[in-house]
Amino acid sequence: MASNESTPSSVGEKEALGTVLVTGGTGLVGHGIQAALSPEERERFVFLSRKDGSLTNLEETRAIFAKYRPTHCIHLAAKVGGLFYNLKYKVEFFRDNIAINDNVLTCCKEFGVKKLVSCLSTCIFPDKTTYPIDETMLHDGPPHPSNEGYAYAKRMLDVLSRAYNEQYGCRFMTVIPTNIFGEFDNFSIENGHVIPGLMHKCYLAKKNKTDFTIWGSGTPLRQFLYAKDLGKLFLWTLKNYDENEPIILSVPPEAEVSIKDVALAIAKAMKFEGNVVFDTSKADGQFKKTASNAKLMKLNPDFQFTPIEEALRSSVEWFEANFETCRK
Repeated sequence: MASNESTPSSVGEKEALGTVLVTGGTGLVGHGIQAALSPEERERFVFLSRKDGSLTNLEETRAIFAKYRPTHCIHLAAKVGGLFYNLKYKVEFFRDNIAINDNVLTCCKEFGVKKLVSCLSTCIFPDKTTYPIDETMLHDGPPHPSNEGYAYAKRMLDVLSRAYNEQYGCRFMTVIPTNIFGEFDNFSIENGHVIPGLMHKCYLAKKNKTDFTIWGSGTPLRQFLYAKDLGKLFLWTLKNYDENEPIILSVPPEAEVSIKDVALAIAKAMKFEGNVVFDTSKADGQFKKTASNAKLMKLNPDFQFTPIEEALRSSVEWFEANFETCRK
């Protein structure tokens, strides 16, 4: 395990890293970060899983920080789920995420972590707003009712981070990625996000020779961000971003695509030749939440995003190869 000594790293130019603790590090985004690291850099990073302890428990969280003594932290851990899961368990989404975030920030302060980068989400923005949304609009109105438990807990992570910075001189930053997908996702149809859920449905439809049925009309629009691209952007943020306000990590607004187009692209990548059906008796959720990535592009103008077709093909290939053992 790496020591706490600050040693130069090729991840970026501004800040040397010692030991970097990544909460929720074995999930989708954690694997995206791992893919962006060189073997030498990988030795500095500790990727936590549930097996390391419960971050909803302060003493267990303290024990983790005492064990690894991180100099830096990337906070990904959260209770997450898809539209219908969020609708059903608003209390749990609020309480669990409030506890996780409070405990992680408490320990970052107690153990003298030099810099913390925490993960928010575009779904926490106001439901009724103008588009594209940007970082200044986060608290301008209530979020969509479908995920208000999760959304308000995540908004408080932004509030608490800024409070620590102002009161104690901490460097607690927050990032707001758009809809993430890729290898190592949760492919549950019931409580996963849209792209992995669609992949699982298409896989079963192909296997069982049935219709590929998509919940809702397919008209909602989303900016989908490949997890490996997000991994690179998290490392850039850790090394180069030091503003008190959040930063949106996203493909540009013109890269927004409909759920229908994504479903058809998945069917093509999976070589599904049956019927594609849209079940309009199911809710669509928020129609769109277009986000501006102007701030990111101003600060990191040379970043190149993976084309969505290429990213979907890679994700489909991984899912098919790992169907028996992946999360679902």
